[in-house]
Amino acid sequence: MATATVKPPKRFIPLENNPEVMTTLLHTLGLSPTLQFHDVYSISDPDLLSFVPRPAHALLLVFPVSQTYEKFRHEEDASKTEYEGSGDSEEVVWYKQTIGNACGLIGLLHGVSNGEARKQVRAGSALDELIRKAVPLKPRERAALLEETEALETAHQAAAQTGDSAAPSADESVDLHYVCFVKSAKGDLWEMDGRRKGPLNRGSLPEGEDVLGPEALEKGVKAFLKREEEAGGGELRFSLITLAEALD
Repeated sequence: MATATVKPPKRFIPLENNPEVMTTLLHTLGLSPTLQFHDVYSISDPDLLSFVPRPAHALLLVFPVSQTYEKFRHEEDASKTEYEGSGDSEEVVWYKQTIGNACGLIGLLHGVSNGEARKQVRAGSALDELIRKAVPLKPRERAALLEETEALETAHQAAAQTGDSAAPSADESVDLHYVCFVKSAKGDLWEMDGRRKGPLNRGSLPEGEDVLGPEALEKGVKAFLKREEEAGGGELRFSLITLAEALD
C-alpha cells in the first residue's frame, strides 16, 4: 500500500523591516497609492512623532523573540480557546500563520484587512479578492487560502529580494517577529499576531485616537516594552513602522 506523501510546511523568504519594501509589496497586491508605510523614530518625543502623517491606520512592531515574550505569550494564551471567528460579524479579520517566516506578511495583511485602510484596497485587485475570499472562512481555512494564493507568494518573493540587506534563504531561522496593532470600527485597539490563538483586544480607545495615540501606545507597544524591561532581558531592540497617508 502506497504511503501518502506529507508536504513540508511552506516557508517564505523573510521580509526586511523596511517601509519601502512593505509599501511596494502592498501596492503591488492592490493597496491604493494614497497610503504608504513610514518609520516611527520615537514613541516618546512629540517632535519626532509629529513627522509621521496622521491618522495612523496600522502599527507594525518588529522585535527579536525573547524568552520573556515567549513566556508571556504562552501564559496569556493558556486560558484562551482557539479563535473560530469568521464572516461580516467579526470585529477584526485575523489570519493564523502557518507559513514559515511569513510573520511580516501576516502583519501587513492584518493592517490592510481592518479599519480605515481596508477602504483603500483597490476593487478587483488581488488583495481585494484575497480579503473577500478570506472573510467568510474560519482561521484554518484562511491560512490554507494564504498558502494557495499564487499572487501573494509571487509578490512576497519579489519584495523579499529588495531592501538594503541581502535576503536570507527561506530555510533560515530568523528571530525577528512582527506584531500589528489596528483600531476596529468599534474603537478598540487589537493586537494581531498570527502565532497567537486569535486576535487580542487591548482595550477601548478615545474617539478620534489612532494607533499612534497616547492610549494606544500605552496599551500596545509600551506595555510590551515594559514587560521586557521588568524582566531584565538586556538591550531592547525594536522598530516601528506605521501605515498612513502617502507623502507627495
